[in-house]
Amino acid sequence: MAQSQQPLTDKRVACLAADGVEDVEYTQSRAAAEQAGAEVHLISLQSGEIQSMNQDINPANRYRVDRTVSEADPADYDALLLPGGTVNPDRLRMNPQAMDFVRAFFQQQKPVAAICHGPWSLVETGMVNGRTVTSFPSLRTDIRNAGGTWVDQQVQVDNGLITSRNPSDLPAFCARMVEEFAQGEDVRHMATA
Repeated sequence: MAQSQQPLTDKRVACLAADGVEDVEYTQSRAAAEQAGAEVHLISLQSGEIQSMNQDINPANRYRVDRTVSEADPADYDALLLPGGTVNPDRLRMNPQAMDFVRAFFQQQKPVAAICHGPWSLVETGMVNGRTVTSFPSLRTDIRNAGGTWVDQQVQVDNGLITSRNPSDLPAFCARMVEEFAQGEDVRHMATA
């Protein structure tokens, strides 16, 4: 019976996002985790709802926040998802509690997946230092300045840190995210925080 179990059954995933999140990056990555059996919570800066966007400038949908970053405990989650959009991670990286939340996943050696502009949170927390990552191309210099190695690949995995460039990478990103999240605490990469 365990053979038919979904790979993320009994896993809880925190999805950290704010107003301006790119709709397709949020919805498709969340759906991939949920379809694999995970319980996913939308964590944000404030309670209520967040506004997603299409291509950064066109309002898309509103999504209910499950917990604020001040209410959420990283210890309650097995993995972290950071969708992009330019406004979303820019808001997050200005919030010290949100950055502490991100940093905690590295300190607790849990897998983290970030797509498009999502790696800005990794830059802000110092978590790209010594790692090889990809992102939307405009973050290349930020990543290099923060001590990371930037590569132009559909998906880059660096010991449990999964990164991708843009929405066209979502199928590959989601597949690797599920695979790495399933490994969970087998990840021993992030003790550098």
